[in-house]
Amino acid sequence: MSGRPTIKEVSKIAGVSFKTVSRVLNNEKHVSEETRRRVEEVVARLNFRPSHAARTLAGRKSFQVALLYDNPSPYYVFHTQAGAQQRCTELGFRLLLQPVDSQSGDLVQNVLALIDETHLDGLILSPPVTEATALLDELDRRGIAYVRIAPGIRKGAGMATSMDDVAAARELTQHLIGLGHRDIAFISGPESHVSSADRLQGYRAALEASGIAFDPALVVAGDYSFASGGESARMLLQRDPRPTAIFAGNDDMAAGALAVAHEADIAIPDALSIAGFDDSDLARAVWPPLTTIRQPVRELAWAAADLMLSGNAPNPLLTLGHELMVRATTGRAPG
Repeated sequence: MSGRPTIKEVSKIAGVSFKTVSRVLNNEKHVSEETRRRVEEVVARLNFRPSHAARTLAGRKSFQVALLYDNPSPYYVFHTQAGAQQRCTELGFRLLLQPVDSQSGDLVQNVLALIDETHLDGLILSPPVTEATALLDELDRRGIAYVRIAPGIRKGAGMATSMDDVAAARELTQHLIGLGHRDIAFISGPESHVSSADRLQGYRAALEASGIAFDPALVVAGDYSFASGGESARMLLQRDPRPTAIFAGNDDMAAGALAVAHEADIAIPDALSIAGFDDSDLARAVWPPLTTIRQPVRELAWAAADLMLSGNAPNPLLTLGHELMVRATTGRAPG
């Protein structure tokens, strides 16, 4: 055998038909485990890589899906892309990365043009694209497959992966309350993200459960960016008395708040505690390292691609857990 191995050679050595090899390569059902194992061993031994064009012509699939994203956090975007890319590669699909403006009046038209031009097999929607009702309605009407990551609306419809933002924010706020903090400020994210409202809800729920009155003056709106976290922190630290703790709705904003505190020579955590949400790489890069909620961003994206493409998911709605990461930016309330 010389040159690039072919599917004919794989089928001959494995002792099965071309169609059976194709079913294994496409991860289709109705293939015995023993046959699947034998074909996979031959594929690995020959280092066989099926032609994308041949696979497309052989069936009705394009073996391409697109990830739609619109998020100001570089960490969130990177890890969402990485998780979805990993699972698509494992299953033999190409992932197209498509930034969009979820608030644009042209969103539906632009996404449908992408589908028509590339003949996509499906879409992975990340927040806040998951809340674009006009797009969801059109995808449903046309019967286009899609899966949503962390949907904030229509949570019981279609395929989706998510975590409980309300419970996570409540746990982090309770951590601050347990350290003796009562004047706890909250920097929220943009209104277009349902996660922002969910995290605010969890913050309020923890206060109310501990008998602490909710003060709307301690809530400042950011946009999930580092700059907005800094601007919000400046406003909060001008208050008299100033809050003893700041809970930012994501790590980018928490890092911005931390930078402003350093500029003002406010000791962290002795004079001010700061916490974030996500457990991004940034949370471990800042000083002191940031107390935060670990959101399984990469895992949510991996699972979303798996739901759509593997055909082996027992449940179209998958919820993953969070974890409170206590580090050096939170401590006992001063005084």
